[in-house]
Amino acid sequence: MIIGVPKEIKISESRVGLTEAGVKQLVSEGHKVFVQENAGLGCQISNEEYVKAGAEILPTAKDVYEKSEMIIKVKEPLPDEYDLMQENQILYTYLHLAAEPKLTKVLCERKVKAVAYETIQDADGSLPLLTPMSEVAGRMATQVGAFYLQKDKGGKGILLGGVTGVHKAKVAVIGGGVVGVNAAKMAVGLGADVTILDVNRGRLEYLDHIFDGRIKTLYSNSQNIETEVMQSDLLIGAVLLTGQKAPTLVSKQLVESMSAGSVVVDVAVDQGGCIETCKPTSHKEPTFEVGGVIHYCVPNMPGVVARTSTYALTNATFKYGSIIAAMGVEDAIAKYPSLYKGLNVYGGYVAYEPVAKDLNLEYKPYQA
Repeated sequence: MIIGVPKEIKISESRVGLTEAGVKQLVSEGHKVFVQENAGLGCQISNEEYVKAGAEILPTAKDVYEKSEMIIKVKEPLPDEYDLMQENQILYTYLHLAAEPKLTKVLCERKVKAVAYETIQDADGSLPLLTPMSEVAGRMATQVGAFYLQKDKGGKGILLGGVTGVHKAKVAVIGGGVVGVNAAKMAVGLGADVTILDVNRGRLEYLDHIFDGRIKTLYSNSQNIETEVMQSDLLIGAVLLTGQKAPTLVSKQLVESMSAGSVVVDVAVDQGGCIETCKPTSHKEPTFEVGGVIHYCVPNMPGVVARTSTYALTNATFKYGSIIAAMGVEDAIAKYPSLYKGLNVYGGYVAYEPVAKDLNLEYKPYQA
């Protein structure tokens, strides 16, 4: 198969869809790989390294899309890329279509075979291609929150872990999945007073076990959320419903009840956000205030730790990328059931039911 890797164009997005090692492996498997010029520079992978791995460098994204049967990216295509996609072209990337009605329409109109990293799901319910970026985003959420709690950044002037004889910062994490666990690990490591809220009692038991009493766990209901949010210095939204728009769990009124200089980081913003006051920002202008509370809502948080993120991402995405390249989407789905839920758009229709429901579009499941 002919595979193309374009340069990412989202603001401050420095990741790339394939590392040089990933390219080398695909070439060794008999595929042709085109990489856009300078696509890897943001994560310190040079054009020369790609060429050494067996890729051919092309000057523009247009060239890459025109020559490729399959496009491997990191983030969803932006409007400047819409006209580049071709009928029956395979698009393999993060899509988060529940928050992208316009892109979904374009993918349907152009009859792209769109496979979303975030909805590929193993038999045990895990999301293997979402996990590495969720780990990065969770850890960054605490790091970013600690930064904006500084007085010179508009925060309360609180050190997350406090010091001897002084109160620790209170951190509330809504959602006990991969993002929430990694956010909590960082916060506990810095010495904060951490509470995780989740609706899955089994998950809460697991979290109690792995953290060995170093955090508090609470069942996620409106009363507990209200109490924890009002008391928190740092609130981290870490809710995920696979492929769906995130539920709004924290109201504007509740955010405004937080003390001035508190910080909100909503990692779920790429799925619409779980905090009512959140709206997507960018790495260039990452924050805004509501009622004196600082909000950080960047959808592509891992993009600024691009080298770590790119290598972690290729480690996760390569397996299925290689399978699709070898077999095509249809045969790959037939042999590997995990890929079935990854197929979001096929043949001009939304093939993933949660996205169809959220966007009020016709759902037409793929059938062999």
